[in-house]
Amino acid sequence: MDYRVKPGDLQEDQVSSYLESQSAKLPSSFYLGAAIASMAASLALKAAGKDNYALFIGQWAAPFLIIGTYNKMVKQHGSDPTARATN
Repeated sequence: MDYRVKPGDLQEDQVSSYLESQSAKLPSSFYLGAAIASMAASLALKAAGKDNYALFIGQWAAPFLIIGTYNKMVKQHGSDPTARATN
């Protein structure tokens, strides 16, 4: 059996569409800046001897970069291209 999802089989829900429309208002460079800021804050906290806080803040960099990449893909390809084709 073929269990793959084919284009047009499923559509995005309204919650995802709303979140994508709101996050798309921010430039992609915002997420890169947030990642760099979290790394800088982590370095400052590490230098201040606050190791636990430094680890916590430093781990934010990867999610910011992932969200930025997702944001860029939504801007380039849309959140649900099949929904646009049927409207």
